[in-house]
This record gives sequence, C-alpha cells and structure tokens, in this order.
Amino acid sequence: MTWADAVQPLRQSNFAWYFASRFVNTLGNMMASIALTFAVLDITDSAAALGQVLAAHFIPMIVLLLWGGVISDRFPREIVIQISNVASALTQGAIAVLVLLGTAELWMLIALSAVHGAVSAISFPAMASLLPQLVERHQLQPANALMSLTRNGLTVLGPTLGALLVVTVGAGWALAIDAATWLVAALLLIPVKIPRAEKDAEQKSTIAELREGWTYFRSTTWLWAVVLGFGFLNMIHNGALFVLGPVIAEDTIGRQGWGYVLSAEAVGLLAMAVVLLRVPVKRPLFWGMIAISFASVPMLVLGVNPNLVALVCAAFVAGAGIEVFSMGWNLAMQENIEDRMLSRAYSYDALGSFVAIPIGQLAWGPLGAAFGNSRVLVVSGIAYAVICLLVLTSRSVRDLPRRPVDRTEERTGGGTVEHPVESAG
Repeated sequence: MTWADAVQPLRQSNFAWYFASRFVNTLGNMMASIALTFAVLDITDSAAALGQVLAAHFIPMIVLLLWGGVISDRFPREIVIQISNVASALTQGAIAVLVLLGTAELWMLIALSAVHGAVSAISFPAMASLLPQLVERHQLQPANALMSLTRNGLTVLGPTLGALLVVTVGAGWALAIDAATWLVAALLLIPVKIPRAEKDAEQKSTIAELREGWTYFRSTTWLWAVVLGFGFLNMIHNGALFVLGPVIAEDTIGRQGWGYVLSAEAVGLLAMAVVLLRVPVKRPLFWGMIAISFASVPMLVLGVNPNLVALVCAAFVAGAGIEVFSMGWNLAMQENIEDRMLSRAYSYDALGSFVAIPIGQLAWGPLGAAFGNSRVLVVSGIAYAVICLLVLTSRSVRDLPRRPVDRTEERTGGGTVEHPVESAG
C-alpha cells in the first residue's frame, strides 16, 4: 500500500467532513477525560467516588445500547450522530459550569454523567457503523488508520494539555472546551450526504430487530468469543488503570506525570496507526488478540514499581497493541457483517464489552483498600494476559481472514451497493 493509497479516503467529500468532525470532537474529549477525573478527586479525594461517577456514565449507556443500535440501523446515522453531539454539548457544558463556579457536588456529577451516558448509547453504534458508508471497501483499512491517526495524535496532546489546565486554571476549562467541540463537531457533519438504501416494505418492530440482531450475534462464533473476552478485559482495564491508576499516580508520579503516561499510550497508538497505513493486516483477530495482551504491562508496572520512565515505556507498548487490535476488530466487523445489520452488531458488541465496566469502576477501589492497590494491580495484569490467550483458543478467532475485495461489490458514491457476510475494544 502506497502513501497515495493511504490518504485516498480524504479525497472523498463525505469522509473528509466526517474526519474533520471527529478531529474536533476528539480534541475536547481527550482533555475532558482527565479533567473530569481530577474534578471528582478535588471534591472527594476518593477512588470509590471516582468509580461512582465513571459508572454513572456507563450504566445507562449499557442499558440503552441495543436501542441505540436499532435506531442507527433504522435512521440516517449521520443525523443520529449530529443530534447526539448537541445533547452531549449540553450535558458537558453543565458539568463545566458547575466546576467553574465551584458549586459542583458529587451527586450532580453523577446525574449529569448518567445523562451523557444515555446520549452515548445512541451515538456509539452510529459512529461505529458509519465509516463503511463513507468509503469504498478496499479503502477501509486506510480510512480506519486515518481515523486512528486523528484520535491517537490528539491523545498525545490531549491528556497532557488537560492535566496542564487542571494544574494551572482548573478542570472546568477543559470541560468547557469539550462542550464547545461537541457543537462544532455537529456542524461539521452537515455537509455529509449519504444515499439512502431501500427500506423493507414492512417496518419491523424494535423487538423483532433486536431479536434478529441477537440471532446473528450468537450464531457468529468469532464475534461472541471476542466480545465475551472483552467483557472481562474491559472490567479489569477500567478498574485497574482508571480507578486505581490516578490514585497511585497522585502519591508517586503526580498528576502531571499521569498525564505523561496517558500521552505515552497515545504515542504508541499513533505510531502503530502510521505503520498500519502501509502494512495490511492479514489475520485481523489473531494478531489483534496477541497485541492487546500487552495492555497488561502498565498494570504490572503500576503494581510492582510505579516509576515514571517505566510507566511511560509500558504505556507506549500497550498503546501500540491496542491499535493493532482496534484495526483488526474494525476490519473484521466492517468486512464480514452486512450494512443493514452493522449497527446492531456493534451494539451487541458494545453491550457485551461494556456490561462489566461498572463492576470494575465500583469494585476496584474497595478491592484496593482491602487488599492493597499494588497487589490488586499485579493480579489484574496477570488475569488480563491470561484472558487474551483464552480467547485465542477459538479457531474461528485465530483463523478469520481478510475478505478479498470484489470490485463488482464496491460502494459507489458513498452509498452501499452490497456488503455481505464493534466495540469489543
């Protein structure tokens, strides 16, 4: 794959506008994540309270994800994303105002995070499944890599910039910027125009569409096997790194140091995204699961020796592995699942992958208090690596290949002509 092939998706108007929208939105999100974390710690100085706020976002998201998948398969996905972006701007803006005014209380952050989680449940399946409608199928890997470059390039700067704002002017400003970027992202989607596929003459009920999605999900072995594994992996990752990680960082490498660690992971993501612009992924799930196992390394380093240099190196390696899995998973989903089913498949993927995240967010703080943060982190890292290897015992995961490109089945004009037969990450 040449560099000209790698940037070819940007020559298509629909993808270029979508690329710009995600660029702006990602910049705000990367700062907001670390700002919200330390805004909660400023109020309570409690890992358990931080877990409650994070769980408040994920619980309604999990409950409504399947409904979001049906909506995104039934209505224009770019419109669904626009409406969700505006709603997210309102919720994040409200959090920012409360933090800036110094009137934020824990219950307020929990309530607003819950509303934002409900909105995310609608937008997530639409965002995950829109890309195949924007580019031709032979451009899926470079298009996914370009989106990763946007996300990962900004995460190099976002956490560090967010941490710098927290240290200098406070968490509220990073949250306010995030709210503004949601609005700008919605505006940038206005020029995206996708030809509408013909709908079935008889509109199915929501229950019927959910049942159809479930039947497809449980009959596709590679799909449910990876999602099942990530139900446990995401629980461990969020509990160990996002609940216990900032607490240990506060006592060892400091808030700014934690920002460096998060940025180092982003550098790993970014570096691997550049590699994947040129290097095709032949066995997407086999190499993806091997690579994602390296996400266990930062947990082990945090538990054994929370040294800044060691953590930065471990985070870089983990980021590279996460990017390989992300690419492999998107290609597996986008090439092997038909367009009319894709949002629902992503919603079942997200439900299974996210359902245990609140357990990690709520349980790891008390587990750390009971058994020691370091011990819990070491056990978490070992368990994470073992689960990755267990998923690879499924032959359908190990052997799933790339689907050969048939130019007679390509998308034309940004619409889907034919697409026969996430996120777990």
